[in-house]
Amino acid sequence: MAAKLKKGDKVVVLAGKDKGQKGEIASINPSVGKAIVEGVNIAIRHTKQSQSNQGGRIPQAMPIQLSNLALLDANGKATRVGFKVEDGKKVRVAKTTGDVI
Repeated sequence: MAAKLKKGDKVVVLAGKDKGQKGEIASINPSVGKAIVEGVNIAIRHTKQSQSNQGGRIPQAMPIQLSNLALLDANGKATRVGFKVEDGKKVRVAKTTGDVI
């Protein structure tokens, strides 16, 4: 099945402690059904000092379930994603506006 959300998409969180926050998808793992969104679902990771980093308490974005994310359309509102064939290519389409993503 084609991916409805991809790396670099602007999304909004629909559920959870970060509900309503917006961000950009940094990475995605479709086999697990999770994505990492910049600035959302931040956890504190305690890391040991090494030659490459100072260590300490480092904030890190944790994965969030894809079902809790919605794509932002051109108007800045949450939208569902559909598919349409244009010129022999399958493209993603915003359900609210009908625009090609």
